Amino acid sequence: MATFDPNAKGPLAGVRIIDMTRLIAGNMLSLQLADFGAEVIKIETPGKGDPLRAWKDDGIECHWKVYARNKKSMTLNLREKEAIGILLKLVETADGLIENFRPGRLEEMDLGPDILLARNPKLILARISGWGQTGPYRERPGFGSLVEAMSGFADRNGFPDRAPVLPPLAMADMIAGLYGAMAMMIALREVEVKGGKGQVIDLSLLEPIMSVLGPEALNHKVTGKVKERSGSGSNTSSPRNVYGTRDGKWISMSGSIQSMAERIFRVIGRADMIDDPKFRTNPDRVEHREEVDAIVGGWIAERDQAEAMDIFTKGEVTASPVYDIRDIIADPHIQGRQALVDLPDDDVGTAPMHNIIPRLDRTPGTFRLAAPKLGEHTGALLEQLGVDEEAQADLKARGVI
Repeated sequence: MATFDPNAKGPLAGVRIIDMTRLIAGNMLSLQLADFGAEVIKIETPGKGDPLRAWKDDGIECHWKVYARNKKSMTLNLREKEAIGILLKLVETADGLIENFRPGRLEEMDLGPDILLARNPKLILARISGWGQTGPYRERPGFGSLVEAMSGFADRNGFPDRAPVLPPLAMADMIAGLYGAMAMMIALREVEVKGGKGQVIDLSLLEPIMSVLGPEALNHKVTGKVKERSGSGSNTSSPRNVYGTRDGKWISMSGSIQSMAERIFRVIGRADMIDDPKFRTNPDRVEHREEVDAIVGGWIAERDQAEAMDIFTKGEVTASPVYDIRDIIADPHIQGRQALVDLPDDDVGTAPMHNIIPRLDRTPGTFRLAAPKLGEHTGALLEQLGVDEEAQADLKARGVI
């Protein structure tokens, strides 16, 4: 079992980030920084906290425990002027601030970029929204599901004879969070190394997920066509699909380069396909992919998953079993890599979750703090700002903190 070491120092030790966001995208962004040593301070509403806390499984805050690890919690009622004043004092000590209010709301709270940067000229302000800070849709609700639909992702996901499929997870938020962490590090480096000033990062959920769809716009210009959904198959390579096995399991296979496609045909005893005009080149195979899938899938369907995978592994074929979470936990490679770690937890004893990624050999990330209780660090942070216990008690009594 991994352990928490509050005194551990990651490579971002000394960097202070104020996280005013809710739900996934902002938490994903700040998690990347927190795992590598940044001090991330979650600003939460007293008595309520980040709505992510309400995403529970059997009464346990599973999402919060994962996305809020290595962070601190400070409660501030930002509807109160005194709370705004406290936040501005905290901004003076920070390197970055992340927010995901609807565009314009920060300005309405008297916390616009001009005010924040006047308080701290080197502050990096990351503004997360569904559609961006500009454009005709800037004020529309920006939940990830809407973005996943309008980005083109849902239209490409699923089968051609069925409805488009939204991802079963917060994909747009997660991708945006990763882009946001990179953007924050770029901006912080410019300040630190080149003596730059603070700046604003306009991070929509829309553009990051659009970017991972690849050359869709160029493909459309070149061909004049809209690609149809292809299920687990591919419009660009064949064989490529998931195939059912005799024991009711599945195998994923990709023959995306010519030599691998030929190797697959040899391994399943169909070397004749290599010179068949219907299957000779990748464009030929894509054109006849239903036939390719029927042949490859038929061979796999006659075997149990373990048997087929043993043959593919020995034949150095690019295939893998389709795992559920039980398979993932039991897999020797996952265990050997410690891709999942068990961290001590007050509610469940140990909480398995993904390890810190990426892996740095000299300055790795560290586990320092479990996901905080609501307002757990408010007192200590206020003390740093010169607010004594008596004043804190008064602020609490008046609902400011």
